[in-house]
Amino acid sequence: MLVALLWFVCFFNYADRQAIFSVFPLLKAEMGLTDIQLGIVGAAFMWVYAAIGPIAGMVGDRVQRKTLIVAALLFWSLITICTALSTNYLQLVLFRALEGFGEAFYFPASMSMISAYHTSETRSRAMSAHQSSVYAGTIAGGTFAGVLGQHYGWRSGFYVFGGLGVLLALVLLAVLKEPAREVVAERSKSSIRGLFDNPMVAVLITVFAGANFVAMIFLTWLPTFLYTKFHMSLSLSGFSSTAYLQVASVLGVLTGGVLADKLSRKYKGGRMMTQAIGLFCGVPFIFLTGWTLSVPVLILAMAGFGYFKGLYDANIFASLHDVVRPEHRATAVGVMNSIGYLGGGLAPVAIAAAAGRYGMSASISANSLVYLGVAVLMVLGTRRYMSGKIVAP
Repeated sequence: MLVALLWFVCFFNYADRQAIFSVFPLLKAEMGLTDIQLGIVGAAFMWVYAAIGPIAGMVGDRVQRKTLIVAALLFWSLITICTALSTNYLQLVLFRALEGFGEAFYFPASMSMISAYHTSETRSRAMSAHQSSVYAGTIAGGTFAGVLGQHYGWRSGFYVFGGLGVLLALVLLAVLKEPAREVVAERSKSSIRGLFDNPMVAVLITVFAGANFVAMIFLTWLPTFLYTKFHMSLSLSGFSSTAYLQVASVLGVLTGGVLADKLSRKYKGGRMMTQAIGLFCGVPFIFLTGWTLSVPVLILAMAGFGYFKGLYDANIFASLHDVVRPEHRATAVGVMNSIGYLGGGLAPVAIAAAAGRYGMSASISANSLVYLGVAVLMVLGTRRYMSGKIVAP
């Protein structure tokens, strides 16, 4: 029940943040923005999200998680509505930054709640089921913002998603239940210092930063890429840039949850092994997405990347919770999100600058090297710090 309730919160978490990317062409035309300015609009969310991450994590380890989740949902939903009221570039950047502030508090608290209910036996499956809402929300945000933008103006999607989020917050206030906190015998170290007792934490966070850099490029620029290179309509580019990739990711994330739970019963690094497979197998599909001139091949490439991205995504936080103590779980997620989105926050601006010199196609394809690098790092870290069979759950 907890996973089901949080699924809908996460759905709006991603629908709200994704909606703006499908209406970039409309914003560019109405406000006379450059690609660099659009990149900053996309990055403003991630920069603030990253900056607030550690604070959000520490708060999540110290206050009632239900209260934090409901308050965050209400705040970012109201900001989504306010985004529709923007009339200039500075207002867009401000509201995107404030949305990043609100959404930063969700994942640390929600992942801590799920781990409180699910042991290592079922944690990957629970978190992968929750993770499927990321892809559903991304599809909904990208598709409906594009459709509504094309027919009713770019502001309409923000009114719809923001209003529905406010209603959901009122429902959760009545039905969401706070789980009991784990009993901790001693807190001899601060939360941030205690996170890195196991060096694998640093490896997982570094890999996440690289993987998130690539993911943010796809989320930010793929709708515009399809709109300009393949001459798709605003509605079709919003749908195509999200649906094929994200539906495949749902299949990948569910596969990754089951596979990781099985491997983690036998090997200490079972969840990390699953993530490494996803990273390695995603490399050729990233390259192909940027390089191909064929729409059918493009769809295959996006779906292939999406599936193996899901295999990695299923265990982002489950792997992290395998190597941090229960009292640090929300803080660990906050720090991981912070560093990961620092990397992701560079992506929208970096790809805009690179595309101006090398073209968007080559710039997208080049990110396959980033995925390859973090895949190698994951394997080396797992072999070094997580080798051997597991003895106890």
